[in-house]
Amino acid sequence: MYFHENLLRLRHKNSMKQQEVADGAGLSLRAYQNYERGLREPQLTALTALADFYDLPLDELVGRKRCIRVTTLLENTACREDLCHAHGLSLYIETPRHKILFDMGPNDDFLANAKALGVDLAAVDLAVLSHGHYDHGGGLAAFCRLNSRAQIYLHRAAFGAYYAREADGALRYIGLPLGLEEFRDRFVLTGEETVIDRELTLFANPAAVFDIGSASAKLGEKVGGELLPDAFRHEQSLLIQAAGKSVLVAGCAHRGAVNILAEARRRLGKDPDALFGGFHLFELAAGDPAADALIDATGEALLPGKTMYYTGHCTGAYAYERLSAVLGERLRPMTGGSVAEI
Repeated sequence: MYFHENLLRLRHKNSMKQQEVADGAGLSLRAYQNYERGLREPQLTALTALADFYDLPLDELVGRKRCIRVTTLLENTACREDLCHAHGLSLYIETPRHKILFDMGPNDDFLANAKALGVDLAAVDLAVLSHGHYDHGGGLAAFCRLNSRAQIYLHRAAFGAYYAREADGALRYIGLPLGLEEFRDRFVLTGEETVIDRELTLFANPAAVFDIGSASAKLGEKVGGELLPDAFRHEQSLLIQAAGKSVLVAGCAHRGAVNILAEARRRLGKDPDALFGGFHLFELAAGDPAADALIDATGEALLPGKTMYYTGHCTGAYAYERLSAVLGERLRPMTGGSVAEI
């Protein structure tokens, strides 16, 4: 169905006159009449006004395919030789109402990949930072300079002093880059729950219904000069409900993919259709009995239901293979340049 035919159908369905629709959407009568007759293509502002007036997703108003589309801009691997890859994650997510950047990788490589993939990051209307680690927020400043309008949602604890302990005992800073203060007016600081709109909800600190063992044991936070185990209070996940589907997005799932999934299930009253994110299992020693048991238990806990799992980055190749033996076709790799439609 063409856009102008959809406008006519909606107006008749709601028993409204052209003037009522024009007034309700803040348009001139002549402009609306031209749109309904197919004589003129509306600008995005007019489309958004009409979508808001009818309380419809933009894609439904214009008759495009409704889905949640997730493009992996950057990950540890890439599916094309012309794409950068690095230890980190950046996802571009399209819903009927939003264009979302979820994480920005360790540097500005995701910008080059976005350009190569035909993704216009200047058109992103909001961004989400999953947690306060450099491999997800290292490109934050680069994004803010490219895109001057999108607000960035990040947990209020994301600016903590986060460290990793190396094999030799040395500490390595893995927190967000310094010098982000100039963009503070763009930041929306979140907490336990932030409802952005009817499509998007952020949540943090899911209940620990599944023991994640030592998967993140090497990570800590300096508080008052003392290094404490990182409780990952700065980690948040994005729950999307749009186009008749539900998608859960988690950066590294440091608090456990099973725990985050359980919280999403509690909120939805059902399993989400898909989960995207790293599972942070890559630091577990391959072949170690305790590590193998944890990976296998994770797979078994994720098996009930019909959720599709798209994972990579900090999951690790060894853990991915073991999880695949349990989850089969419901486990798929995220790699730079890959696209999934839910």
